[in-house]
Amino acid sequence: MSATAAIEINALEKTYASGLKALDRVSFTVEQGEFFALLGPNGAGKSTLINTLAGLVRPSAGDAKVYGHSVQRDWRAARRALGVVPQELVFDPFFTVREVLALQAGYFGLKASRAWQDEVLEELGLSDKSETRMRGLSGGMKRRVLIAQALMHKPPVVVLDEPTAGVDVELRQLLWRFAKRLHNDGHTIVLTTHYLEEAESLCDRVAILDKGQLKTLQTTESLLNSHPWRDIEMQLLSFPSQLPASLQKLYVEQAGEWHRWRLHRDEHSVADLLEALKQQGAELKDIRTREPNLEDVFLQLVGRDDS
Repeated sequence: MSATAAIEINALEKTYASGLKALDRVSFTVEQGEFFALLGPNGAGKSTLINTLAGLVRPSAGDAKVYGHSVQRDWRAARRALGVVPQELVFDPFFTVREVLALQAGYFGLKASRAWQDEVLEELGLSDKSETRMRGLSGGMKRRVLIAQALMHKPPVVVLDEPTAGVDVELRQLLWRFAKRLHNDGHTIVLTTHYLEEAESLCDRVAILDKGQLKTLQTTESLLNSHPWRDIEMQLLSFPSQLPASLQKLYVEQAGEWHRWRLHRDEHSVADLLEALKQQGAELKDIRTREPNLEDVFLQLVGRDDS
């Protein structure tokens, strides 16, 4: 018998009173222990889906489960299994960091564990801020507290909703080290981010939503391999005065001394391009290739750049 999925989304729909259909029969599963990316442009339905899992939005149809617990019929157990780090900085300015963490544990009927608080505070670089009131923290420190809050009830599934939005490089690196540690400890991590290089480097599988529908769900490797194009950049000592039509359709742009070409994996080879340029009198000085990244695939699937 297979293990219970960490998250199971089954034909989930949400239509708001305005008529906006935020989710349109979305179905997918996140397995236990995955580092999973949930991507999509603004307005794709990501926030509605996360809020449904957290019990903040009631679906119009379908269901969602966290560790086998329906977010509608068994909502207490579902919420107990889930920790959400929200995108917005929401906090009570008058409580200290440690008081905030104790209150969060209390929401789940748990007594605050000093040892667990200390461990999380240490990992997030908050130990020296534990008695500081929230209003006295910088934006980056407040974001760290949000992560600590989400972990106080030790949920097996953690949703990181744009955790590095607007943070500096040092904090971003700290957050990803901590996320990797949680993952290595057995937590299931669901990440939403507009920094697609983060999802590419961290996540096992990627789901892309667009206009409330699931566009694709693949392993990160499969998704990258599905992109048919790769770019070839060349430094040329001499460039043909006029390119034949066969080369013009492959030429993209010039940036300084570099000329960029785009080749289809199944139709063009680098060797053929070099030979064609040689026949036109071009002299090659240097060459480099750029394989497609997750951003290329994302834009190909959603067809616009408003992420």
